[in-house]
Amino acid sequence: MQTSFYHIPVLLQPSMEALNIRRDGIYVDVTLGGGGHSREILSHLGKEGHLFSFDQDADAIRECSKDAEKREQWTLIRSNFRYLKNWMRYYGVESIDGLLADLGVSSHHFDEAERGFSFRTDAPLDMRMNQQGSRSAADIVNTYSAEQLATIFRLYGELRQAGKLATAIVKARASQPIQTTLQLADLMTPYIGRDREKKDLAKAFQALRIEVNGEMEALSTMLTAATELLRPGGRLVIIAYHSLEDRIVKNFVRAGNIEGHLEQDIFGRSASPLRAIGKPLVSDEKEVLSNPRSRSARLRIAEKV
Repeated sequence: MQTSFYHIPVLLQPSMEALNIRRDGIYVDVTLGGGGHSREILSHLGKEGHLFSFDQDADAIRECSKDAEKREQWTLIRSNFRYLKNWMRYYGVESIDGLLADLGVSSHHFDEAERGFSFRTDAPLDMRMNQQGSRSAADIVNTYSAEQLATIFRLYGELRQAGKLATAIVKARASQPIQTTLQLADLMTPYIGRDREKKDLAKAFQALRIEVNGEMEALSTMLTAATELLRPGGRLVIIAYHSLEDRIVKNFVRAGNIEGHLEQDIFGRSASPLRAIGKPLVSDEKEVLSNPRSRSARLRIAEKV
């Protein structure tokens, strides 16, 4: 399978420039996907360099495994990136020169209808990035209380009608379990304005996906570990697609914590271990035309001080 069909990497060249890759450096791509970013990093490395690529999805690891077997500089790790620090300790890595994260869901996840990430086709309500995970979207929809569901839709989907959607789900599941994507979409639709139907359904599904995979907690844990691992001058390069992710990254770079609570030293200087480099980059028209997924992409670059 060609990588371009599996997943087209977003903001490929800007992210490579942002990493400022050294030929003998140690780099981490915590979101392997189809391997587009990882392969480009490898093309800049010499024999002394090394790349560790993470993905919790077996399909992603399988997509790149044959290529990785031929390269001594490339190690694939099937794991959630929240365990970054543990795995680097396992491989004896004390510091890294750069880390790249292309957050969110790959185009492959949406293309594989049976994975249940999209409301456009009927499929089991799954949404697990790690298919060995114990909790699916169906589990959440059928067991969470109305209050819990409303919180998820409000917090992770930023939906004004969160309470109505939660109540509708609880009422519907009393008659029969909600097991498929179209079941869920159909019962939500009457509570969403026709002019915002696709956008708000996408937000609702996004909210469930984030909860299923614990994405916000994993991102926070990974950022903390990355900051500890980066050598002085090392680069942190993050591509985010929605305001929740981007806000966490922005706060962390600015203040060293996800809440954005800025601490200062006795001289009034920021105590954050990171320094933002330039303004966030967004996709230009050419990029969006070649890869629609990049439409909402925002790339932030930081350097370890």
